[in-house]
Amino acid sequence: MARFNRKSVQAALRSPVRTTGRVLRTHEGGRGAERDERSELFLLSVANFVSQQTFYEDGAARDDRFTDLVRRLAVSDPEWTAGLLGWLRGEGNMRTASLVGAAEYVHARLAAGATDGPSNRQVIASVLRRPDEPGELLGYWAQTHGRALPKPVKRGVADAVRRLYHGKALLKYDTASKGYRFGDVLNLVHAAPDPERPGQGELFQYALDRRHHPETAEAPASSPVLVAHRELMAVPAAERRAMLLAPDGAERLAAAGMTWEALAGWLQGPMDRAAWEAVIPSMGTMALVRNLRNFDEAGVSDEVAAGVAARVADPAEVARSRQFPFRYLAAYQHAPSLRWAYPLERALGHSLANVPSLRGRTLILVDRSGSMWSPLSDRSQLNRADAAAVFGTALALRAADADLVEFGTSSAPVKYGAGESVLKILGRFGNLGGTNTTEAVRRHYRGHDRVLIVTDEQATYSHYGDPGESLPAHVPVYTWNLAGYRAGHAPSAPNRHTFGGLSDTAFRMVSLLEAGRDADWPWVQAAA
Repeated sequence: MARFNRKSVQAALRSPVRTTGRVLRTHEGGRGAERDERSELFLLSVANFVSQQTFYEDGAARDDRFTDLVRRLAVSDPEWTAGLLGWLRGEGNMRTASLVGAAEYVHARLAAGATDGPSNRQVIASVLRRPDEPGELLGYWAQTHGRALPKPVKRGVADAVRRLYHGKALLKYDTASKGYRFGDVLNLVHAAPDPERPGQGELFQYALDRRHHPETAEAPASSPVLVAHRELMAVPAAERRAMLLAPDGAERLAAAGMTWEALAGWLQGPMDRAAWEAVIPSMGTMALVRNLRNFDEAGVSDEVAAGVAARVADPAEVARSRQFPFRYLAAYQHAPSLRWAYPLERALGHSLANVPSLRGRTLILVDRSGSMWSPLSDRSQLNRADAAAVFGTALALRAADADLVEFGTSSAPVKYGAGESVLKILGRFGNLGGTNTTEAVRRHYRGHDRVLIVTDEQATYSHYGDPGESLPAHVPVYTWNLAGYRAGHAPSAPNRHTFGGLSDTAFRMVSLLEAGRDADWPWVQAAA
């Protein structure tokens, strides 16, 4: 009798996150699974805001765990680690963790005398994507490893400087509040101007002059934005507010690279309606989102507000901003007036464009336990519980047939209708105490084709075992880990998949797995 070689046979597929087989305890005392080093670093990286407290782990302990893992894997597995760091800053859009990781990667490999794998110079350059980041990386290196800069760090930063430094960047980021000004960076790394960028040599010299001789520094004629800025600064203070009301006021601010942060200082007075309406046309989308309350308090006109709303809700703008969906959720929760609610809801919907449309029947479990109510970071007003609820709801709305459930000590279905607002459904979730994941799975699983769990994985003890043990082995279980704690709520196995954070990449991996292909690390998929 044929038991295995049957027409209906399906491969049991694995995600890249693996466990070692060693049993740990979760912070709640439940049975946990230790992950291998690569898996632990990946999950910690995508949930790591650096120096930020979590419910169970202080910032210093998380940072130590992160840097220790980077340093070990930089030597033992440099190709994989370099790929992680480049992806983390690029598609993963995690800025600080990637900068810290790159510095520790290079330091560890220099200390070990390692020469295999990607060059240290390439790794440094790969994580520097914004003009202020060369200074950020040098600041981290100085406070952690001292002021002496190894050649690979200098050369990697120099490569990035040639790519990133331009006139508008200098006006926005080269401020007196920074420990490393553009001129300091140039002095340290000796970046040569890019011959393909005419005028960059003059720009570099101007950055040096304004750092060391600001009283005599003269903007180069080859940079229109710096010349326009110099002319704007020459306008007498008494005439500046009137200039904003002129027909070309907004255009002059934009041409001079004037940011909303710098405008109040230039005006030497408050940001009133005229000031905001003049600078709004040149503001970036996320700057608009952060200032909705300020617009209302200043009384910007309905016409201007309508323009802001249109940009915030524009799908192309949302894609270009590369912001995580919870940015829009936080703005929605704290927007002062209803005129911003609909555009923010639309923006949130656009940011969830890569959520898969799942066939068959799906059980979606959203963790609303006490540990999920800690903020995403010390600077965020949004908590993991609401971020998880938004993603779980989006998955349910996109699926062909889904049961949406919230769980903690107890569990309950969350009702929703097809086409209903994600943000409206969010209001139906509650706070449910502990983390009895296994009980929620046992109670609500009714022959579904797959189970999706959005959680921090810190399950309480259950005599029924881990959540996956309550399900048939052939049923795929997908876990989104929001916190990056060391112990997972279940071991990795065929049809048991764990993803880090709440990124578009993780959602795409579901499609790969269900198409009958083992999912690899996201940067490997991106290169394939």
